[in-house]
Amino acid sequence: MLSKWPIRNKLWFGVGCLVVIVATLSASGFLSVYSYRALVRSLRGRAEELPLAGELARGVSELRVLVGEARSLHSEQVKRLSPQGEAFMSPELFENPFLVQRFSDGLSRVCGTLEDYRRQLIELAKDNPKASMINDSSAEWQTVHKIERYLVQVKDAALDLNWPSDEKQIEKLGGDLDRLQQLTFELPSFLHERIHGFADGVKGEYRALIGITWVTTVLAALLLFLVMRLFYSWVFSPLKKLVKGARRVAAGEFGYRIRLDRNDEIGELAAAMNDTTARFEAIRDDLDRQVRERTKQVVRSEQLASVGFLAAGVAHEINNPLASIALCAESLESRVEEVLDAAPTVADADRQCIRNYLRMVQEESFRVKGITERLLDFSRMGDITRQSTDLRELIQSVIEMVGHLGRYQDKRIELAPGDGVIAPVNQQELKQVVLNLITNGLDSLSPGGLLVVDLSRTKTTAEITFTDNGCGMTEEVLQHLFEPFFTRRRNGQGTGLGLSITYRIVADHGGQIDGHSDGPGKGSRFRVSLPLAEKQKESGHRNQAA
Repeated sequence: MLSKWPIRNKLWFGVGCLVVIVATLSASGFLSVYSYRALVRSLRGRAEELPLAGELARGVSELRVLVGEARSLHSEQVKRLSPQGEAFMSPELFENPFLVQRFSDGLSRVCGTLEDYRRQLIELAKDNPKASMINDSSAEWQTVHKIERYLVQVKDAALDLNWPSDEKQIEKLGGDLDRLQQLTFELPSFLHERIHGFADGVKGEYRALIGITWVTTVLAALLLFLVMRLFYSWVFSPLKKLVKGARRVAAGEFGYRIRLDRNDEIGELAAAMNDTTARFEAIRDDLDRQVRERTKQVVRSEQLASVGFLAAGVAHEINNPLASIALCAESLESRVEEVLDAAPTVADADRQCIRNYLRMVQEESFRVKGITERLLDFSRMGDITRQSTDLRELIQSVIEMVGHLGRYQDKRIELAPGDGVIAPVNQQELKQVVLNLITNGLDSLSPGGLLVVDLSRTKTTAEITFTDNGCGMTEEVLQHLFEPFFTRRRNGQGTGLGLSITYRIVADHGGQIDGHSDGPGKGSRFRVSLPLAEKQKESGHRNQAA
């Protein structure tokens, strides 16, 4: 089924396979790269988190140091108790604005550091929306919320500016700061624990990625092999057969045909090459046939020229004795009549026999003279006078003339309806052509037979077709049809010069004549083609052969 696809569909299929290969490899590579990028960004975010956690722990430690200083000052005050055991409340001793200010500044820095830590956790969540083991900050957020609660308590206690003189406040702040210190120490511990367990946690992930990479690589290799195999089967192998077939045809094997059972463009090209080869073979055969026919025509023309030259000489030599014989027979006939009239003893039968023989001598002499005149007509090359003539009227006049002949009364002649055709012809010569072909067709008919004359035209020629349903012709007759003195008339008469003279006249007009028959008893057809425009010749005169 795939082999019958057009090449464009096969190319699209190949492109699709290559796209799948590239997409598969790209997906595997991008998955690995994005996983690596996510890991790097997570590590970078958590790495930025560690300094903030350390700074927060240092800030809380400084606050604890300040609370320790306040506790030391309070202890010194206790040592200065009065003998009655009451402390001497000295404002100079308890009022330490620098300590309170330092504690307030340190507390502000701790709050600012905590706020930076919060923002870092938020940014980490934005950059890595999909929580993994290393960027899971849920424990950090819980600790941050606890730190915030303790910072609120420390802020509330620090609002009292006399807290350094209040032992309870100092103890409370110290306890809160100790707890804050523990919480700040817990923040980096979560990340340390995750990093230690990260290798075991991602082991399954990177093994899966390695497996996916191998699978995609194998699939890509298989697809690439499939594409190469299909393209060899679809494109390269047919092209190889096509080139091989073209070379065989170029070497002269015109009967060779390229066999490709495909419906794509290569199959169409092979079919077109086969059609071209077949047409070339047919044209070659037709040209060979035309060459043989033209060779026959040249040989026939040479024969006609030789016969015409011979006939001209023979006709002149025969005409003179024939004229003398006819003249002598005519004179002898008149003198014999006088002698027979003076001799009454001669029987009437003898008289009639003498008259018949003398008349036969005259008739046969004139008959031989007519044959020699035809030979002269056959060989005579005189001036050519042509004029535009309506061929339909010319054919109709010949048909009317032949129709009055008694021996053709029982046979039918029809002129097919149509328009007139004007052509430059010699009217007398063309009448002889039409007359010869009509009488030739009528002589081949049985009583009741039909001869149809059809006149038509093409762009450059006028065509006259003579079709009869008479006795037909054999292949041998067709081969010698226009040769002089060749005749196969049914009545055994004829000199065999009619079609030869017709052939010469048509050739002189620049036309063609051909005969065809399907066989004996199947009728005959003669077709005469005459140019509608007179062909230019080097000279309007021809040499007379005799």
